Amino acid sequence: MSALKGKIALVTGASRGIGKGTALALGELGCTVYVTGRTVGDGDLTIDTTARGVTAAGGEGRAVCCDHSDDAQIEQLFSTIGGEVDHIDFLVNNVYKIPDPPAWGGGYWDHPIQVWDDQVGIGLRAHYVASWHAAKLMFASEEAAMINVSSPGGQTYHFSSSYGAGKAGLDRLTKDMAKELEAKGIPAIVLYPGAVSTEFIRAIASQQSMDLSQSQTPLLVGRSIAALLTSEGLMARSGTIQWVEDLIEEFDLVDENGRRPTEKYAARMS
Repeated sequence: MSALKGKIALVTGASRGIGKGTALALGELGCTVYVTGRTVGDGDLTIDTTARGVTAAGGEGRAVCCDHSDDAQIEQLFSTIGGEVDHIDFLVNNVYKIPDPPAWGGGYWDHPIQVWDDQVGIGLRAHYVASWHAAKLMFASEEAAMINVSSPGGQTYHFSSSYGAGKAGLDRLTKDMAKELEAKGIPAIVLYPGAVSTEFIRAIASQQSMDLSQSQTPLLVGRSIAALLTSEGLMARSGTIQWVEDLIEEFDLVDENGRRPTEKYAARMS
């Protein structure tokens, strides 16, 4: 398929996980995809490997090293992109930093203050900075769209209070950006994946005998984004939260194994 042939996308945080799955899914439709992250080289989880995967899938992958905790590097990222192309059609804000160690369990007082910068700085502020720099390039596109990858943690308790604050903030940021972008005809949409079998989750599952049979794969989440971006009437969804489980059914999607998870998100709110 080449539904996105000639389109240009930027997916942040694409060396692994949902970012990588999204980049590959866009590549399947012929898109040129810029992928960012801090890890480079020939390893399994690097932006260079993701970029090659995009090209192998049928698109064109372009890797740009960027630490999204550094405003200057984000600015340089867009300078690099702007030096190669004159517009961006799709911005997928996905980059996120899992604290080390992960901030799970206990109270906020049990976690280092740094987890706020990890989960809100990278998972919220960096999206704002990237969106700010991307605006000019998106305004130059006739069909630009923004997808911000969030989480049901924006509505119900997940992992830690700082995690929830970051996700709820991203949801609100996107809704307000959608209002401001309306005059430009650019939709801004929140994406809620369900339980996703990222490399990080698979590593935990192997240690704790977790059942991932009904989890969404990163590529399936990416295919939901690709299907959304190629759908008609996208502007009508601007400012809304789109659940991956709904998009899977709406667009009749399957993962790389030919499977479609049937389990609904248990803590889903109406």
